[in-house]
Amino acid sequence: MNNAVQWRKSTHSGAVENNCVEIADLNGHIGIRDSKAPDTGHLNLTRQSFAALLVRLGVVTGRSSK
Repeated sequence: MNNAVQWRKSTHSGAVENNCVEIADLNGHIGIRDSKAPDTGHLNLTRQSFAALLVRLGVVTGRSSK
């Protein structure tokens, strides 16, 4: 069984440059790291905190919780 973390970056980042933010699913949390320094650590956010960050940055619009 392969448990390796699959880090992803935006398709808008371009194939050549390595100065991007990467994200990964970390068993119920979201990891965020710098692609040009992947061995220096990462942020570990809850899914709720990650969603709030995206709203705050204007990446997505807020969603109402029902």
